[in-house]
Amino acid sequence: MASPFRPFQRSYNYLYRTAHEKPVMFYSVVLGVIGPVMTVVIPPIRQSLGYVPPPAIPSSYPLPNRPRRPISGYEDE
Repeated sequence: MASPFRPFQRSYNYLYRTAHEKPVMFYSVVLGVIGPVMTVVIPPIRQSLGYVPPPAIPSSYPLPNRPRRPISGYEDE
């Protein structure tokens, strides 16, 4: 009877051999898999450690609460 862990052992052996024979391809795949996983895992961890996101940057300049003066000077001749 075959062991239920045989497919995993073959996968482990393949990854082990690939890491030694083609390390660039192996680590490229590892980093490619870790990236999307980090987008799901990291934000809850940061929040549990007390991280508070900074306030949003204003998208417009606040206008002063006074009447506007007409421009006169160097550029209005």
